[in-house]
Amino acid sequence: MNIKNDQRTILSSVFVALLLSAFISLTGCKEEGPAEEAGRRADEAAERTNERLEEMTEQRQEAIEEREESMGSESGSVEQYLDDSAITAKVKAEMVADPILSATKIDVITEKGVVKLSGVVDSQQSVDRALEITRGINGVQSVENNLVVTPVPK
Repeated sequence: MNIKNDQRTILSSVFVALLLSAFISLTGCKEEGPAEEAGRRADEAAERTNERLEEMTEQRQEAIEEREESMGSESGSVEQYLDDSAITAKVKAEMVADPILSATKIDVITEKGVVKLSGVVDSQQSVDRALEITRGINGVQSVENNLVVTPVPK
């Protein structure tokens, strides 16, 4: 019988100790001490910093993409300018080397592969030859003929 009473006493003591520890724990959770408050503030600051970093990263990425698009379009226009310049140079070189056109003054302007011919020539044969030469150059998309025929007085 003594053993049963001792066991009950031990169980009662353990039960009371558990209740007290639970009560103390719950009471302690209600009030925030300086360490807990500092930890909470640090967590909040870290969260705000992470949010700001993510926002700044997104802004940087957008700026990089805009710059890449801008550079791509600028690069394209430079390449187009170089292509147009090469076409103009080839057309002029062929015209200078041609016996029919070598003495004529024909202006050649190229924009996005479209070659514009202007000036005064002495015959329809010169117009036809200028058009033939221009259309034969690689990269020419089309030809705008603004050549004027004015026969040379004899």
